[in-house]
Amino acid sequence: MQNTTHPDESPLSIQQLQRYLPNWLKRFLPTGGGRADDDHGKSMFGFTVFLLSESIIFLSFFVTYITLRLTNPHWLPPGVKGPELSTAVIINSVILVSSSFVIQAAEGALKRRQLKRFRLLWLTTSAMGAYFLVGEVKEWLGLDFGPSTGVVGGTFYTLTGFHGLHVLTGIILQIIMLIRSFIPGNYNKGNFGVSASTLFWHFVDVIWVVLFSLVYLWRT
Repeated sequence: MQNTTHPDESPLSIQQLQRYLPNWLKRFLPTGGGRADDDHGKSMFGFTVFLLSESIIFLSFFVTYITLRLTNPHWLPPGVKGPELSTAVIINSVILVSSSFVIQAAEGALKRRQLKRFRLLWLTTSAMGAYFLVGEVKEWLGLDFGPSTGVVGGTFYTLTGFHGLHVLTGIILQIIMLIRSFIPGNYNKGNFGVSASTLFWHFVDVIWVVLFSLVYLWRT
């Protein structure tokens, strides 16, 4: 079957733009010169657009949080300490951010056809994410305020809960990819699912860094 190439009629050629981009950024753009059979490149670009839409949602939450804090002189109700930068929170954050390096190594192992190493690192990433979620629930149970405790309660639980939902989604995707790795020859023709799951996990970690800075490092 002959490959079909669609003409690039955009004012800026993506192929020319890629020449000036670092390698880590090129993975977010479609490759293959617009070939109709370039399923991986087009799928990765579509998934990147999806992550950008998710970024807008989080950005709206962050802007709302910042605005409320700047315009509310009495952010914490009387007797409420608010979220504190405890040792447990720091450990959970370090584990979650570190998991990005682990999942990246797992994807690299799969590209080298090292399935056993991929499964081990992939499972380790899922375990690190699960540890973070358990730690977050424990933190919620130990706080002196709830979702209905003024603006601080509503914003805190909305931000951390929505992010936690993304962490849970990432773990589910990883479990699916891990199960698929046991299907003989499943990744012989490509590993879009693994690449997409890896990008999603990086996205989750970056969002947490911003959220962590706003919620725990920005003190009243």
